[in-house]
Amino acid sequence: MTRTADISRETKETNVALALALDGSGAGTRQTGVGFLDHMLDLLARHARVDLDVKVTGDLQTGAHHTVEDTGIVLGQALDRALGDRAGITRYGSATVPMDEARASCAIDISGRPFCHFAADLPPGGTGGFDHELAEEFFRAVANGARLTLHVDVETGTNAHHMIEAAFKAFARALRAAVAIDPTETGVPSTKGTLS
Repeated sequence: MTRTADISRETKETNVALALALDGSGAGTRQTGVGFLDHMLDLLARHARVDLDVKVTGDLQTGAHHTVEDTGIVLGQALDRALGDRAGITRYGSATVPMDEARASCAIDISGRPFCHFAADLPPGGTGGFDHELAEEFFRAVANGARLTLHVDVETGTNAHHMIEAAFKAFARALRAAVAIDPTETGVPSTKGTLS
């Protein structure tokens, strides 16, 4: 079973090309034009153990909002496609990750029902072309595109870089657990018989 997806999405604001392999090692290149987003996607790929190639061009002269959100949308769509009918997956995943003074937790249900809860007391401002408020936009876009229930809580921290990085790493670790193949699962892990 090959759990991969290639998706391209072009609008008047961005052009996103993304390739995803769920059973990977973190390989690939991430080039969005937003340095901090590239860094977050690098660590997401590594800690989720997915191969991820992302190439984005966008209207960065207006800020990074469209680039970050549209990257999240396409990543979510790729997850949705690569998971197929969801047969054999673990379905649930959770992780808590510390990053120096920061700590974040994430819980995922690959439920077919898009929902995003994001709670973080991030300081105002930006890091590497990435406005801190865009973290929530990214996670919401992924949850909607992938049709998953996602809870991300940044529980403590003072350094925005550390806080956002902890959130991405927690998401990556929870995702890794949720998409993993469960050798004891013979079908779709739902009493309904579907997660779509």
